[in-house]
Amino acid sequence: MKISAVTPYAVGEDRNFFFVVIETDEGIHGIGEGGITWQEPAMGAAVHSLAPLLVGEDPFRTEHLWQVMFRSGFFPANRLGASAISAIDIALWDIKAKALGVPLYQLLGGRVRDRVVCYPHVKATETIALPDAARQAAEEGWKFIRLELPVVPGKGVLEPSAAVRGCVEDFAAVREAVGDDIEITVDVHTRLDPPEAIRLCRELEPFRPYFVEDPLRMENFDSFRKLSRHVHVPLAAGEQYATKWEFRQQIEEELIDYARIDVCIVGGITEALKVAGWCETHYIKLAPHNPLGPVSTAACLHLDLATSYFGVQELPRLPGNVLSDLFPVQVPYEAGHLLPPTQPGLGVEIDLNALSKYPAIDGGSCPRLRRADGSFTNW
Repeated sequence: MKISAVTPYAVGEDRNFFFVVIETDEGIHGIGEGGITWQEPAMGAAVHSLAPLLVGEDPFRTEHLWQVMFRSGFFPANRLGASAISAIDIALWDIKAKALGVPLYQLLGGRVRDRVVCYPHVKATETIALPDAARQAAEEGWKFIRLELPVVPGKGVLEPSAAVRGCVEDFAAVREAVGDDIEITVDVHTRLDPPEAIRLCRELEPFRPYFVEDPLRMENFDSFRKLSRHVHVPLAAGEQYATKWEFRQQIEEELIDYARIDVCIVGGITEALKVAGWCETHYIKLAPHNPLGPVSTAACLHLDLATSYFGVQELPRLPGNVLSDLFPVQVPYEAGHLLPPTQPGLGVEIDLNALSKYPAIDGGSCPRLRRADGSFTNW
């Protein structure tokens, strides 16, 4: 079997998504997804630049092709390049599993659990308050829920002190609403600096968060040393990290408790497996990042099914509820859990005839937040 074509696709629904389809001379195709939303043209250009390295090659040589893609330009791929490699790598694993007639998790060591527990993004709306939304999620079968650091509604303003106070108040109200049997995570989204992050984590301690996610910006990994010395809540990070090298310090120094691996950024299945094994040696559980589409959800599911040291899976978009015409076959879901697919490969299928229904959103860009004084801050 040889690779015959590598094609990127940017599509839009409530946001843009980025997919890669790899074809082979035996008629088997694979599907992958890249993870840097709002940078679809850049990821597409990266895929086009990598395609000549792949056409004519054996898709079963995933480790070899990963090394070729990452290192062949002399300058190592990072972030955008790694996201393009991720999409390609996931598609190659899809091809391998389809060719062998087995679900992908069988190639990753086999199934170690019967289902994968997940969490949704729980938010207040105009018609439902946050505690009621959390209680409703629990009634639907979710065992975990995720909250986030609040922003001034409608104004795009985030002031750290007010946000910390609001987050603690929200968390306390939700904990009272759902009781102690539901696990609660909170996503800070890299919006705080160390003093505010320390204050938030300390004030959340009485309410027993499952983890506090991305309390700091990710550029300076050393900052987690200071944070971890001062707080006593589990910390999660890693969704922005590309390749095993960016995970190195936080794993080896045990600065995090949960690794937020994004399979569509870190370097695909090939690289995610290496990070997962490394995490296990330090008793760091996986909590894969998954804000994306059906292929990302499927790739995360197979990793989770085959990984012993697993915590929880992010799942803000239920299978079948996003890009349903483009992906008529998606992985199974039931009451807060993803279930093992039975068909070969990832367990998702794409109908390229439906592409015209999902044009990419022109001019889409990352939302922006500011401080009250007008200065820029992380979204």
